[in-house]
Amino acid sequence: MSRLPERALALTALGLSSPLLAVAVVAIWLESGRPIVYRQLRVGRGGEPFEMLKLRTMVAGAESMGPGIAVDEGDPRITRAGAVIRRLSLDELPNLVNVVRGEMALVGPRPTIQTQVDQYTARQRRRLEVRPGITGWAQVNGRASLPWHERIELDVWYVEHRSLRLDLEILLKTLGLLVTGHGIYRGETGGWRPGPVSPVGERPALDAPSDLPRAASPASRRRRIPRAGRRRQWRRRRPSPRGRS
Repeated sequence: MSRLPERALALTALGLSSPLLAVAVVAIWLESGRPIVYRQLRVGRGGEPFEMLKLRTMVAGAESMGPGIAVDEGDPRITRAGAVIRRLSLDELPNLVNVVRGEMALVGPRPTIQTQVDQYTARQRRRLEVRPGITGWAQVNGRASLPWHERIELDVWYVEHRSLRLDLEILLKTLGLLVTGHGIYRGETGGWRPGPVSPVGERPALDAPSDLPRAASPASRRRRIPRAGRRRQWRRRRPSPRGRS
């Protein structure tokens, strides 16, 4: 999607959602005061850092408490208002400001922090070839509940197959996620677990055997790859007649 219509859509979405945004802001302020907006440095297109905006749903200074940036369901750092705001994904509304600024897109890989980017393999760094998005292919196929390796792989697949049709499909599926709330929290297997980078710099050395990245099964990959994309992949794999015995 080109930048001009995307910014126009973001401004329209901000206007339409302003009543909900105002209610959320008041709820945060009444329960826990300021700051209302949570700001965090994320890595954007080409590895450029930018300040991503969200509504604060946790107590102030939550990053320095307990598990740090990891957030699970029932986390005591989440405020009462924050739990409702998260369930409805209202905390992501300020991302629309990032879209208007040109730092994010409506659809694309969710932006991650520098520590996570430092552990990317060469293939995983392909997700930095496009602007990060408010929603994306990994978001509509499991969101935070996905194992980290699988989530990044789905983002790379999107980068390789992105199109206006695919973006529209993702936006429609995102509306369904707002109703169900599926995948908001990482659970036992989803999300990123920090660990040192291996000496070769290709695959991150994770902190426990249970954290080893799990590749998606062939069946799950087929479910997440559109039919047209699967047909193109099959054609590439088909051997030429001269290669047959």
